[in-house]
Amino acid sequence: MSGELRGRGPGPGMRVEELLAAARAGLDRLGPAEAAAVQTAGGLLVDIRYAALRERDGTVPGALVVERNELEWRLDPACEFRAAEATGHDLRVVVFCDEGYASSLAAVSLRLLGLRHATDLDGGFQAWRAAGLPVDH
Repeated sequence: MSGELRGRGPGPGMRVEELLAAARAGLDRLGPAEAAAVQTAGGLLVDIRYAALRERDGTVPGALVVERNELEWRLDPACEFRAAEATGHDLRVVVFCDEGYASSLAAVSLRLLGLRHATDLDGGFQAWRAAGLPVDH
């Protein structure tokens, strides 16, 4: 993990744009087709959007829905509250939000838990839908 994401100590921290850039520097972000291929190969797509967005826009078939505030507990393979799909630290996980911002930070958080193959979907759900990939309504 990049030293840029480690605390800077007392005083002003980094701006959110800097935090996002540092997070993304350590990720191999995937496009929609690549994320679909990970899912087909047995990896896990994780939708962290809140309910109103899922109701408005639909969902990705087969994606695990875990709202952002529960993500670490549900995806940590060592946690008693983990989802059944959280089978181990080698699991390929692709997190997505609506447009691909919060998911970058979420993927880094999962990496800190030891999920070394965690990454996010560049452009989020909106990019998935724009690519014409399946959506359940």
